Amino acid sequence: MRSIGHDGVYKSDLPDFMVFLDWKRYPWFWNGTQHFLWAAFLVVAVPAVLAFVFGYFAFRSRIKGVYFSIITQALTYAAMLLFFRNETGFGGNNGFTDFKRILGMDVTSEGMRTGLFMLSAALLTATLLGSFWLARSRFGRILTAIRDAESRLQFCGYDTLWYKLAIWTLSAVLAAIAGALYVPQVGIINPSEMSPANSIEVAIWVAVGGRGTLVGPLVGAAMVNMGKSWLTAHFPSLWLYALGGLFILVTLFLPDGVVGLVNSIRRKGKSGAPS
Repeated sequence: MRSIGHDGVYKSDLPDFMVFLDWKRYPWFWNGTQHFLWAAFLVVAVPAVLAFVFGYFAFRSRIKGVYFSIITQALTYAAMLLFFRNETGFGGNNGFTDFKRILGMDVTSEGMRTGLFMLSAALLTATLLGSFWLARSRFGRILTAIRDAESRLQFCGYDTLWYKLAIWTLSAVLAAIAGALYVPQVGIINPSEMSPANSIEVAIWVAVGGRGTLVGPLVGAAMVNMGKSWLTAHFPSLWLYALGGLFILVTLFLPDGVVGLVNSIRRKGKSGAPS
């Protein structure tokens, strides 16, 4: 027989990690997540609200540069420590695993895995095209002006707070969608994914590919992850040293990244070509 919790939920119907931790009922914030549309809404809404609230107070206080980076890393680390606690209802050290179905279909089936991969590729393409459009729009030109001379733009009458807050919140939503696609394909997620080392690795993707470009982070992510797959398979203890050395190498000798190097070579080729 199956034991029933205080709210009428069968214990065997609870997620495996809740059964393992002897939870008797769902935490209140899990209510409704068995419905796909509500879960999909939460994927977008929760990160957007958190990013908006944090960004509003940070940008309003004119925190920027390295101080902004330190604060975001500190908050991420604090969230990681919080999620490691079993009583929070997020699986503790074990996190979430043993995903079985999406919309009633087996998540481990070949068709579902192919579909998730194609969906990831389609959303990546749509995000890249949307970013190209956004960068060339009036909104994108204002963001460029904020990056280059925010004080001058404020003297021209622009309230830069809302522009920065809008792009900051949008980036949080894109990261959340990427995470929602990542988890069912990998099959496990735990709080260690919020470690500062992962944020540093993402920064290295951008540095290797090329800062100030849209294609650069994609190139950098592909190159770094291919190197990571090979190194961790053959020399797992050397990966962190290689990652640090790669960052120093790129910073000193390739400040514009691979994409910047390619563009520089193309410009030299055009300038040297006969008219």
